[in-house]
Amino acid sequence: MKKLAVLGSTGSIGVTTLSIVERFPDRFRVVALAAGKNLEKLKEQVRRFQPEVVSITSEADAKDLRAHLPEFRGEILSGAEGLLAVATHPEAEMVMAALVGAAGLPPTLAAIQAGKTIALANKEALVIAGELMTREAKRYRVRLLPVDSEHNAIFQALQGHARERVKRIILTASGGPFLRRPADELAAVSIAEALQHPTWKMGNKITIDSATLMNKGLEVIEARWLFDLPPEQVAVIIHPQSVVHSMVEYVDGSVLAQLGIPDMAIPISYILAYPDRLSLTHLPALDLAAAAQLTFFAPDFVKFPCLGLAYEALARGGTCPAVLNAANEVAVASFLSGQISFPDIAAMNRRVLDAHNTQPVNNLEDLLEADRWARSQARNAFGLTQLRAVASA
Repeated sequence: MKKLAVLGSTGSIGVTTLSIVERFPDRFRVVALAAGKNLEKLKEQVRRFQPEVVSITSEADAKDLRAHLPEFRGEILSGAEGLLAVATHPEAEMVMAALVGAAGLPPTLAAIQAGKTIALANKEALVIAGELMTREAKRYRVRLLPVDSEHNAIFQALQGHARERVKRIILTASGGPFLRRPADELAAVSIAEALQHPTWKMGNKITIDSATLMNKGLEVIEARWLFDLPPEQVAVIIHPQSVVHSMVEYVDGSVLAQLGIPDMAIPISYILAYPDRLSLTHLPALDLAAAAQLTFFAPDFVKFPCLGLAYEALARGGTCPAVLNAANEVAVASFLSGQISFPDIAAMNRRVLDAHNTQPVNNLEDLLEADRWARSQARNAFGLTQLRAVASA
């Protein structure tokens, strides 16, 4: 039986992870849970899974949790200390890293240094600290297993093949809700429209990133580190049906693709059970006849400039990916709180990236300092003083 710790248990990835655990109680046991601010959902999860350690963001919520769960005999913690305790729980064999944003970096890095296998759903951790995290993973002989559907698809298509025979990897993107919306109409789109993803059900932050194609840009950076490939070997193609989740092209011209319905239970279950596969009989089968037509076309870098910014940050290296990620988190939060327009997200990211003097990365503090600088720069650039937290669950 595999023992799991879940960072981000009340978000969409965390909830799906726990639903799989529930379906296979003989295969998995949850020993630690960490959540953000969704106190009611966390209470339900604690009652159901009885972990040994639980963490939530604020101490006030931790006190509430203790008051409403008097029968719970485990430890209830809060803040950064709680996240680290969950990530490094001595009994956990695998850590599902599903926190949203930069907050997921310190506990994920701590889990690596504690020797845990990492089920990586927090792409920002590799975007910010790809060089540092992969170096530490090698040092501690830890596997980083990709949960994102695109990277998971590539991971599957690489099985049994020599990496030196890879010509390139191809990340597919649905194109988001504004794929066919004229560029001159994007300034008027509403928050509600931007949150209507055509194929995937996700948290608010990642849904907005999908609408700007920043999500795909972050995945390009993540793929560079996960699969140890230079940026020129990581391509993006638009595939609105979200049936082909990504592809690997080999030097002989063969292209291997992983197909499936757009449901995160599939990549999550694959990583939880790896190298085994679980029987997900509750999911509908992929019906290619019903899909009828699968289409592919090149992304529009002019209409969706965030994708190009990600390639630029990756090429510049050093602290640039961390800066872009931080600026984007502020930009998305600003859009969701109604302070800026949809095109302003890319404009804020561009302004902060242009203002940054790239620095080398020697340690975690270098990255955290770049993150702090970028957030301050982004708020100042648009005259923002205070932002509400991005809702992710």
